[in-house]
Amino acid sequence: MRFTAIIVEDLKPAADILQRFCQRSGIIDIRAHFLQAEDALEHLCHQPADLLFLDVEMPGISGFEMLDRLDTRPQVILTTSKTEYAFDAFEYRVADYLRKPFTYERFLQSLQQLQPATAGEPSPLPNERIFIKVDGRLQKLERSEILYIESLGDYVRFITPDKKYITHNTIKNIEARVEGMNFMKVHRSYIVNLSSVDDLREGEVVVRGITIPVSKSHRQRVRQRLKTV
Repeated sequence: MRFTAIIVEDLKPAADILQRFCQRSGIIDIRAHFLQAEDALEHLCHQPADLLFLDVEMPGISGFEMLDRLDTRPQVILTTSKTEYAFDAFEYRVADYLRKPFTYERFLQSLQQLQPATAGEPSPLPNERIFIKVDGRLQKLERSEILYIESLGDYVRFITPDKKYITHNTIKNIEARVEGMNFMKVHRSYIVNLSSVDDLREGEVVVRGITIPVSKSHRQRVRQRLKTV
């Protein structure tokens, strides 16, 4: 299996090392190198890739901001000299986190984390659990235990039968992360686990006794989805 890839890295020496390692591996075809994330975004709109080698701190928008703006996200290997982004890397579900400087052997370990993918299609991702950052630590949540997710402005609250977890994020980002997990956005402020819905009423759903509004723009799709659950 070969992968098409682009490099988003503002330091030329670091990009040169990545290009050499990719060529040496024999399975990565580098299609382009960009010094700024904005240029890479424009490129991916017209020429999708399987893999993105992405630095975090760059001129203009950051690597994470770039990921937020991608409609279809390739597999991602983050490259950075700092360790404090490890939690965010988990939240964005990247394939691996390469801390600079890294050896060729460590680079190969990253490639082993990749899943076969077709350019332009989302990477296969495990869908049984997600990790969120709560009070400076990673909290694992099983898909089945999440009842619904609520927007709190710049924060998001995950509701389970026993506890509530608040993390710094947006409902838009969370919606992308739980896609394919039997979750659905029913309102601009709510995402529900369809398996936990007890009742569907006019303009609302009931999840374990809690009434959640359903916006007009989502009602027809909610009805259709619940028929298949």
